[in-house]
Amino acid sequence: MEKAMYQAHGMGYEEYSRKLDQRLKVEQEREKDYLQSRRILEGMRINPLS
Repeated sequence: MEKAMYQAHGMGYEEYSRKLDQRLKVEQEREKDYLQSRRILEGMRINPLS
């Protein structure tokens, strides 16, 4: 999990849990990625053969 945090966000879990501004930044990135994947999935449902 630690390695994944470094690869995805450039910080370890300890820093993530210690610094509120870093945590908010990570969570905003996660929300953005989630919404983007939902839009892609919805597009695939609308046009399954495209």
